[in-house]
Amino acid sequence: MSHSICKNIKQIEQEIGNTQLVVVSKYRSLPELQEVYDCGHRHFGENRVQELTSKYENLPKDIQWHLIGHLQSNKVKYIAPFVYLIHSIDSLKLLKEVDKEGKKHQRVIPFLFQLHIAQEETKFGLSETELLELLQDPEYTSLLQVSCKGLMGMASNTEDINHVKKEFEFLNSLYLKLKDQYNFDTLSMGMSGDYLTAIDAGSTVIRVGSKVFSDH
Repeated sequence: MSHSICKNIKQIEQEIGNTQLVVVSKYRSLPELQEVYDCGHRHFGENRVQELTSKYENLPKDIQWHLIGHLQSNKVKYIAPFVYLIHSIDSLKLLKEVDKEGKKHQRVIPFLFQLHIAQEETKFGLSETELLELLQDPEYTSLLQVSCKGLMGMASNTEDINHVKKEFEFLNSLYLKLKDQYNFDTLSMGMSGDYLTAIDAGSTVIRVGSKVFSDH
């Protein structure tokens, strides 16, 4: 058992103050995740539904599971009973599916709208215009089993930290513009390579994996 996981978590938590750390657990073994849990940490993030459900079944039930990867409509039913927060809602169609499953399980499912802020075409997300249209859509406002907590974004995969900073600042300005009107309290941005930049730009939740599990 390595002591570095606990040490890494404590170190990150010192750096980030009140920002919420979500430990990204993809491809990590159950013993590694149990170790994160034993350090007192409860917020875990998974990219893939299949991996998330199997870990949910095999780990303590008070873990708060965040789905941070792209979500397909046909997979919503597997996580609907227990997911703590879905970070990656990028269409009304997907949200209607989450609402439907929320109804079945008699729970309101919290989520974030994912914004496309990066240069890469491969990343998912809504544009600012699409988001503003969606927030006004009567079909959206009539959904009762979902609750939007805020926004999520992934910066471009680049070494240019100023570029990353601009993308985060853009997302933060959009978040601040909508925050009071829609009762937002969550801005999820920043990963292992850029979380300090994200926090400087206003992030309230960071998603960190490799930095937690590394031996350095």
